[in-house]
Amino acid sequence: MYAIEYQQPKTLADAASMLASTGGRPLAGGQSLVAAMKLRLSQPGTLVDLSGIADLRGIRKDGERLVIGAMSRHAEIASSDVVKAAMPALASVAEGIGDRQVRNMGTIGGAVANNDPAADWPAAVVGTAATIRTNKRAIAADDFFKGMFETVLAADEIITAVDFPIMQRAAYAKFANPASRFALVGVFVAQSANGDVRVAVTGAAPSVFRAKAIEDALRQSFTPVAAKGVKMSTDGLNGDLHGSPAYRAHLIPVMASRAVAMIA
Repeated sequence: MYAIEYQQPKTLADAASMLASTGGRPLAGGQSLVAAMKLRLSQPGTLVDLSGIADLRGIRKDGERLVIGAMSRHAEIASSDVVKAAMPALASVAEGIGDRQVRNMGTIGGAVANNDPAADWPAAVVGTAATIRTNKRAIAADDFFKGMFETVLAADEIITAVDFPIMQRAAYAKFANPASRFALVGVFVAQSANGDVRVAVTGAAPSVFRAKAIEDALRQSFTPVAAKGVKMSTDGLNGDLHGSPAYRAHLIPVMASRAVAMIA
């Protein structure tokens, strides 16, 4: 490892000040950042560890919304009775991330801020039209993710919580890489109380996106058959040793239909 400065603030204000003054990187669960540092893909001069900030933890139901603190670990979300009662699809997302070690260290805030193109949480965030809350502002999910590993966060901006509207029904279906458990294609389907439908896709493109053709089909008929009958374009989809753009285009409606079958 190369030399780094490690700081562990106790308050959100101190963390933001440290990031602004040093140009460092916030450290949440470290499941992506530390691995990137080992490979020399990331070389921050300063790490600002957020684990000691109590205000960034906690899971609560607030009216018709579920508010999950940014430093809540995947395992905590997966086992939370509050989450299971309000929106079990989110517990399912958390339970399917990586392996037990990753789930016990990784955090929702870190996963959302990192915006790995194959991560699970971005699909849930966009699929529910969640709000990302930071130390500076509230950001709608549709405005937050900008591209591969890219978001609208400023250098000294810290996610404090993810605020999910509680959906009438929702589910997540993932075709996972058997080694990494990242999504080759993952699809989150949600229907709100007013009948609106959102379908968010991860793993298939450089960043999470909404499958609006499938949304339109499900608004007409909320059935697995309707979802599976949509033909997706290969434009902009990933192609690699794990799957071609055509293969991913095929998987998107298949995973969407499986998600719908869980809740229809």
